[in-house]
Amino acid sequence: MQQIMRRVCLAALVAGGFASGACAQKALTWEEVRARFETNNPTLMADKVGIDESKAQQITAYLRPNPQLTLAADGTQIASHDGVWKPFAGTYETPTISYLHERQRKRELRLESAQKGTLIAESNHADLERTLLFNLRGAFVATLQAKAVLRLAKDNLSYYDNLLDISSTRFSVGDISRIDLDRLELQRVQYESDVQSAEVNLRTAKIQLLTLLNARTPVDQFDISGAFDFNEQLMSQDEFRKLAMDTRPDLKAAVEAVDKAQTDHKRAVAYGSTDPILSAWYTHNSSNNNPFAVNTLGVGVSIPLRIFDRNQGEKLRTQLDIDRTGKLTSAAQALVFSDVDSAYAVVNSSLLLLQPYRAKYLQQAVRVRDTVAFSYQHGGASLVDFLNAQSEYRTVELSYLNLIGSYLTATAQLNLAVGREVLQ
Repeated sequence: MQQIMRRVCLAALVAGGFASGACAQKALTWEEVRARFETNNPTLMADKVGIDESKAQQITAYLRPNPQLTLAADGTQIASHDGVWKPFAGTYETPTISYLHERQRKRELRLESAQKGTLIAESNHADLERTLLFNLRGAFVATLQAKAVLRLAKDNLSYYDNLLDISSTRFSVGDISRIDLDRLELQRVQYESDVQSAEVNLRTAKIQLLTLLNARTPVDQFDISGAFDFNEQLMSQDEFRKLAMDTRPDLKAAVEAVDKAQTDHKRAVAYGSTDPILSAWYTHNSSNNNPFAVNTLGVGVSIPLRIFDRNQGEKLRTQLDIDRTGKLTSAAQALVFSDVDSAYAVVNSSLLLLQPYRAKYLQQAVRVRDTVAFSYQHGGASLVDFLNAQSEYRTVELSYLNLIGSYLTATAQLNLAVGREVLQ
């Protein structure tokens, strides 16, 4: 019986080891999160199909007109002069093949317009990806910030619990009063509340990130890793502007729209020209008096007279569309500069706020907290001073983390304005 129990326990331990290994989830870096997003996000995948549809339209645009086959019969006699019915004795049998010949490079211009439409579709897809990546980066930063806040809240609670243990010892020897100990213990509720709020915020941020990844991973098994910090080095505003002008996909789409509008106008002019219909036929007439004209060949050309309809409306519309898309391109360029300048100002402002925190405020907050705590433990500071010092430290540390979160969000906004990741 004891041997059986040992085997059961061993099996339980092994199964528990496998279960813990299965539940373990590697913390994903930003590059891994982005790769999963580009592979799994349904909105991005659906929009990518639009590019393939646009490429399929190129095939349609370059198709040639189909030739036409006409079969005709005429001259069939009901009966001959002697009263004998002879079907098809004098029938003309004429099969005809005709083909519409497109002039003025209509087919080539259709293909060129479709190809430029594909370029616009690719640029619009890149612009959608740019926007969605900004949302993904925001969710990633929010998760990192929630993890940092939770870590701070737990550290504060652990530090405060250590002080409570010391205060309980002091109370037991009569060094402090019951009312002071009660006030210290009541203050612990704030630190517990901070931990609970931070855990909820972290869970909410992870859910948002999982939604963008279209992942069904349990929240407790999902984790990310990354530097929650700031970089004091920042390129000049003009450099960001130049990068944006070279990179922004929506600006590329606007420029490509102008190019496509010019091609469409050329196509409209070409469609105002006449396309002849070439035809050829063979005729068999067994009743022809000329023995050498029983089988004949013929050719013909049909030329539509473009007197009234010369595609005037499309010519005018496409000419106006060139002007319209040109103005939209100018508006897109102005928007690029506006986006870059606004995002750059926010990033620069965040840096100006963060630098004194790293250089001075954080060290001062730790020094004041530890000094006042030491003084209170040895009777050199009041309870109010001790509680104020704890609150000030908590406020400074939390403000610092929130500023880093704002900085990282602002860098994501600047990346969005530029059109690619230039800041991490």
